[in-house]
Amino acid sequence: MAAPVISIRELHTRFGAVWVHKGLDLDVAAGEMVALVGGSGSGKTTLLRQMIGLLTPTQGEIRLFGEPLFGGSVERECALRRRFGVLFQHGALFSAFSVFDNIAFPLRELKRFDEATIRDLVMLKLEMVELLPRHGQLTPSELSGGMVKRVALARALALEPELLLLDEPTAGLDPDRSDSFVRLIRMLGEELGLTLVLVTHDLDTMAALATRVAVLAEQRILAYDSIENVIRVDHPFVRNFFLSERGARALRNTHHR
Repeated sequence: MAAPVISIRELHTRFGAVWVHKGLDLDVAAGEMVALVGGSGSGKTTLLRQMIGLLTPTQGEIRLFGEPLFGGSVERECALRRRFGVLFQHGALFSAFSVFDNIAFPLRELKRFDEATIRDLVMLKLEMVELLPRHGQLTPSELSGGMVKRVALARALALEPELLLLDEPTAGLDPDRSDSFVRLIRMLGEELGLTLVLVTHDLDTMAALATRVAVLAEQRILAYDSIENVIRVDHPFVRNFFLSERGARALRNTHHR
């Protein structure tokens, strides 16, 4: 049986005297699209940052593709981290770089491709996120919010990762652009066979993308199942989040996608 793409065991996180996570366990299998939801301050983004190695947990283990995320040689860690891509909440594009150079950045860092190959790969990624070659010459300040998200997604996919992690992927987008971006993520996830983990507070995004939902509450994963099963959990956060009028509407939409 294949190892989970992400495996977290007995994760504890403390900032000063405040415990954010205590004994948190989570497995994400290949091909899953997992939404991580929880109340404000529940530690969702902290957990995502730990999954990509930006934060080290107080104790516990994180494995990606069966290998420990932390420890070992620099070469081993770098090889492991090339297997995932990250879409940060506000895009995190380099403001002084053009769109082309933002997408080319991880390819150039790898030092494996000549400039002609890099150009072809960047053009391919632009096409994948439904942008035109001419958009490559623009700077981030010339982009709309929706285009920033698409460029950031193209950069996250530059090294053809197996795992894609997204922090509030539709934050700041109006409903039409949000729906369009979610459709693009779902299409690419299915076409490329990606495993997705997304932090979101947006019910429509969650309902449109997630095959499973992990509810973070009480410093642990309180529930982890399909949306239909999670909403049956008797807990105040679950009732408030999923069973509100907005939640009911989003859940109706998921049955028609």
